[in-house]
Amino acid sequence: QVQLVESGGGAVQAGGSLRLSCVASGSVFKNYTMGWYRQPPGKQRELVAAISSGGRANYADSIQGRFTITRDDSKKTVYLQMNSVKPEDTAVYYCNAYVWVVDRQDYWGQGTQVTVSS
Repeated sequence: QVQLVESGGGAVQAGGSLRLSCVASGSVFKNYTMGWYRQPPGKQRELVAAISSGGRANYADSIQGRFTITRDDSKKTVYLQMNSVKPEDTAVYYCNAYVWVVDRQDYWGQGTQVTVSS
């Protein structure tokens, strides 16, 4: 079992920066692939970025080159550094952890709101 708690969301102007954090507890963090998803108003949840247990990262095309995902296994924390934000980045951002056992086991945080004004 994994519990995830996000922080760092808020309001920012276009072109600015934010850093989201997600702290995990309850299981062996280093074995999990960690990710950030977002759900814009009226739209479906989408993957923003993910980082494997080995540190390999992948990104959505829409944020490539602007956002960076990192993890600190000693702190059981995953970060999303958001630079050059745009109004279309406005969404609720969710932290995700998953691991394959017999099947895929997913865990979610409660979400943190990011609002980018033009």
